[in-house]
Amino acid sequence: MTVGNQDVKKKSFIHKIFTMKEREGSGSSDFPEPQSNPAVDIQSISSTEPQMPAGQYVQSFRVFVATWNVGGKSPHNGLNLDDFLHVNNESDIYVLGFQEIVPLNAGNVLVLEDNEPAAKWLTLINQSLNKSLDGSSSSKASGSRFSSKPSLKKVSKTFRTESKRRLKSCNCIFELERKHSKDFCFRCQQPNINEEDLSSEPDEDGSNVFDISEISMASTSNHLKYSLIASKQMVGIFVTIWARKEHIQYVSHLRISCISRGIMGCLGNKGCISVSFLFHQTSFCFVCSHLASGEKEGDELRRNLDVLEILKSTQFPKICKTTHSRMPDKILGHDMVIWLGDLNYRIALSYSETRKLLENNDWDALLNKDQLKIEREAERVFKGWKEGKIYFAPTYKYFYNSDTYFGEIKTSKKKRRTPAWCDRILWHGSGIKQLSYIRGESQFSDHRPVCGTFVVDVVVNQNELKKGSPSSNMKIEIEELLPTARYLKNMY
Repeated sequence: MTVGNQDVKKKSFIHKIFTMKEREGSGSSDFPEPQSNPAVDIQSISSTEPQMPAGQYVQSFRVFVATWNVGGKSPHNGLNLDDFLHVNNESDIYVLGFQEIVPLNAGNVLVLEDNEPAAKWLTLINQSLNKSLDGSSSSKASGSRFSSKPSLKKVSKTFRTESKRRLKSCNCIFELERKHSKDFCFRCQQPNINEEDLSSEPDEDGSNVFDISEISMASTSNHLKYSLIASKQMVGIFVTIWARKEHIQYVSHLRISCISRGIMGCLGNKGCISVSFLFHQTSFCFVCSHLASGEKEGDELRRNLDVLEILKSTQFPKICKTTHSRMPDKILGHDMVIWLGDLNYRIALSYSETRKLLENNDWDALLNKDQLKIEREAERVFKGWKEGKIYFAPTYKYFYNSDTYFGEIKTSKKKRRTPAWCDRILWHGSGIKQLSYIRGESQFSDHRPVCGTFVVDVVVNQNELKKGSPSSNMKIEIEELLPTARYLKNMY
């Protein structure tokens, strides 16, 4: 569907919801204030849009972000991810980060990482995202059973979009080409991306060179709704990004960077994978991390150091030789950054004190002792970043297949773990509005997954509108702006 009056009406309706209070002053509103809503903590909402250059406009898109430490367990055939991915409220882009998709043993850390679980996760994600109207999967490659040993590289190629919708290495705007025609896009070097950035499996000859403009997009089905943009594994960390098929032509400048912060500060059992790309004319960076563990006093400083080193050391390769390219090489240079993962920050209380507050559902008292909150307020880490208000129980540590915290049965202090909000999502930049920040209730792992839904304002070229660019899948139900019964129940 082309952008038209319906999109204008949708955007106007959304804008009214977010700015109604400002316009009405002290008057009452039909909608709750975002900051007072347990399921929604919308921050940095501006009631006036910035002046756009001629030929450009702002379009809103919906982004779903989730992080899940799966405890070293490989998914089984019957694991259904529909609830985890909120498939009933479709988004334009899905960013999914996993930690411990393989056991963090010496074989995976020091020798060769196991890619089979990552391939299984991709298959299950595809089954949920690409369901047809009758509930079956649209992709002919997504059967209900895994092959004996699925290849991550082959699975990744299968879930990319048709060959006609290849990822572009550069799609800089025409005005810039005309202004700097001597050194513009036709002189752009090929991006420094290897096939491992999409599959994590090396070629037989061990070559790392990979030309993104020559990616072979496997054609699976004309009915695919979502296509795989990128997937990358580093030991136990795994990131996969999907987008609606019609948006793929506007994704470019894909780059991936991995930073190891594990044993001796250099092994991949801890660290991060960062993915950078341009969507239309707005730069995005998604950082999925697994930071230093431990609940001893002072361990939070090690996590702070991990964050600082990741921000300092992450360097995305140059794609365009021209000095006029807007693509940044550092994380904080992007227009929008979302950081997700098992950040491992704990609660600065004893186990008994934490349990007492948990039994009373006293989230405010617990959050006041949350290490990440304390460190952020002291400006020792994530200065200038934002996080939605937490209205859910700590996500770690549970017995597998249970709603029982680990410490309730394990009385040994050595094995006992104090419940904590280890799994978090933060963001940096303007034009990002968070609609929801919740946890999932799957008992598959000793962690609960954490999900956030965002609306992002993206700069789009007017000539894309003239070409009939598809509209975003911006559909915000009124129910999303209201607290759900489950979270209200948890508050009292």
